Amino acid sequence: QVRLAESGGGSVQAGGSLRLSCVSSGGTASRYCLGWFRQAPGKEREGVAIINAGGNTQVADSVKGRFTISRDNAKKMVFLQMNSLKSEDAGTYSCAARRYACMWQPNAYGLWGQGTQVTVSS
Repeated sequence: QVRLAESGGGSVQAGGSLRLSCVSSGGTASRYCLGWFRQAPGKEREGVAIINAGGNTQVADSVKGRFTISRDNAKKMVFLQMNSLKSEDAGTYSCAARRYACMWQPNAYGLWGQGTQVTVSS
């Protein structure tokens, strides 16, 4: 069974950067779609960025030009580089995986990490 675990969250000033990591264990997700989702207090969980097995990516309009998703199948990891962070980017960020095509709806993903917190101060 593939398990996912996120790290790299923290507290940053607006305009700063963070790099989130997610590592898999207990199997391989090399053929899966991997995604990053976030949930702010009082808000529904939303898709941030997704990447398929071939490395093709999509990012949400709200983070386009600022966030980059990447994966390293040899290390069984997926990353989210977040630059020019804004207060509205704050929330709990989770990585997720599904077989096999990428989708934006969180409920389409069956494998989830426990999440890592991102706080942005102005």
